[in-house]
Amino acid sequence: MDYDVATLDLDDPSPEATARRAGWVGAVQRGFREGRPEDETVRRWIELYRKDAVVCRGAWLPDGEFGAGPLPVATYASFDKTLNAGLELLPLRMVTDVTTSPAHRRRGLLRRLIEADLADAVAAGVPVAALTASEATIYGRWGFGPATFRRTMEVDTGPRFALRDFADPGRVELVEPADAWPHVRAVFDRFHAGQRGSVGWPAHYEVLHTGTYDFDEGGPDRKLRGAVHLGADGAVDGFVLWKHAENHEVRISEMVALEPAAQLALWAFLGGMDRIAKVTTKLAHPADPLQWALTDLNAVKHTEVEEFLWLRVLDVERALAARPWTADGGLVLEVEDPQGHAEGRYAVEAADGRATVTRTDTPADVTLTAETLATLLLGAVQVRTLHRAGRVGGTEDAVARFGAMADLAEPPYCLTGF
Repeated sequence: MDYDVATLDLDDPSPEATARRAGWVGAVQRGFREGRPEDETVRRWIELYRKDAVVCRGAWLPDGEFGAGPLPVATYASFDKTLNAGLELLPLRMVTDVTTSPAHRRRGLLRRLIEADLADAVAAGVPVAALTASEATIYGRWGFGPATFRRTMEVDTGPRFALRDFADPGRVELVEPADAWPHVRAVFDRFHAGQRGSVGWPAHYEVLHTGTYDFDEGGPDRKLRGAVHLGADGAVDGFVLWKHAENHEVRISEMVALEPAAQLALWAFLGGMDRIAKVTTKLAHPADPLQWALTDLNAVKHTEVEEFLWLRVLDVERALAARPWTADGGLVLEVEDPQGHAEGRYAVEAADGRATVTRTDTPADVTLTAETLATLLLGAVQVRTLHRAGRVGGTEDAVARFGAMADLAEPPYCLTGF
């Protein structure tokens, strides 16, 4: 079948274009097993996509085919923000809303959409692409690899919850989410500028974090609560947003602190709330110190660890130069990439925490795929671990040198879902 593959027009006011936009959103909701969207949901969705200059692509059945209409059989969207690679904020192509109708699977639709978008990113000079995946087996074939991990953490805030010696130099104040937004945004921007692995917020975060609209409920989010932490100087240096759930549980929507004291103060605040038995977060830092700050470390349970941010390196020289390096040294990497974007040999010369990366014809010391390179970019997994898994090739000496240069002490961390 010859599908009608096209880009959605987000501005055309005609009835046909309006129906096609509603159909596109409806197809995304169908793909993620959500309910049919209300008109207001579609309006807000498209409005936010205009703000982020999102490019929405889709595949529709051609006119005259049974089932043809405004709902596409495949959807794909992308837009550009930034990735903190450690030394630099890199332009980042962010991929989202990828769906294919179960009646049209294995027809090459995703391949057609994703490869066209990656080629567009390369042409635009965007060195890295990213997505968050609902299935871990889909995107490796296109060079995406898991680059950050999220941890679900449950904290028992009953009688056993108590911090060790801790004196908050500041204070915590309850604030309505809409009023807190300027402070929330400012704290996140500082976090993003300093945290390797962070991704810039899309426009919908303002809607979510102010409670303006709940896309699941189709109206204002009246359950969202918020608090900010003020440091000793009176400046906001952390925030937490949450909702109350059943069985005396608090579920954190977002929590960011710029200083360890602010983070512990926010946890002390949450743990001290009356009639709360448990606080849960699904985006805890991989090395969150809370467990070691409590008198009873068993008050914290880590119930789930999953990959979160997936990356795809499109420009090896630029991407590797934007990350930190631990030890001085030099070697040649050979990257295998079926799509060709990262294919080749690269001389890496690291000194004083930075590296120069250039293409070379010199024989490789270490070999790896584009998928594995993506996992190593932010330092989420050690080189030797991937070597033992058969994913990094080279002699023991070469792999050890590469690990000494590339492995980073602190794990990357991303809070941004899209």
